[in-house]
Amino acid sequence: MKKLLYIARYPALAVLLLMLLAWTPVLAQTVVYQGQTTPLSVVDQNVGDTYSWELYDDGTVNFATVPGSCPTSKADFVGGNTGATVSVEWKQPGTYFFKVNALNITGCTNNLRVGIVKVIPSLPKAVLEMSPEDICVGESAELKVTFSGKDPWSMKLQAKDLVTGIISIEDHSGITAAGNPLRIPVNPNTTTEYTVIEVSNEFGVQTIPSNSVTLTVHPLPEKTPIYLKTP
Repeated sequence: MKKLLYIARYPALAVLLLMLLAWTPVLAQTVVYQGQTTPLSVVDQNVGDTYSWELYDDGTVNFATVPGSCPTSKADFVGGNTGATVSVEWKQPGTYFFKVNALNITGCTNNLRVGIVKVIPSLPKAVLEMSPEDICVGESAELKVTFSGKDPWSMKLQAKDLVTGIISIEDHSGITAAGNPLRIPVNPNTTTEYTVIEVSNEFGVQTIPSNSVTLTVHPLPEKTPIYLKTP
């Protein structure tokens, strides 16, 4: 019988397959982030074969005989668990196993493969708020940065002067849960836009920029002579 091979088709994603039928220790694992949905696909398909997939959160079972037992609250198939290609949403951090069974036109069911996925917490994110949103020259406002994910965090905060176009970047590190949200006093002389362009923790670096907030700075009125009318 021709062996069944399958892979996870996802950028930078590769699964080391186990031996046919027998349960053997897993030698390598794929790492994905919590909340991701990744497709798994059969390659080198045989005409007439049908495929079914199962998920496990327990690596001590005999995958050849025990049905998939992973709770759907942890990981679940999106759109069903049959077909040459399926998608799995990884909902909670942990180590998971997936199995594909091939059934050919003669009814043979002893062709299967197993792989392993490690799901780690999602990349950290930052959300910005400005209060107030308008000040006069010489006044201060508060930039509030709220982080998600596990602390400690580090971030790169970009400030763009919307009058001159000049950009400056500040590095902040060692931000703990006790300091979340982080409150930063700001007092630019001209209208400025703020964006977190990078935030990181032990699980990785988030390079998708945060939302941007703008602090509008109003100039002081020009001084003019004051005339007093006397009796």
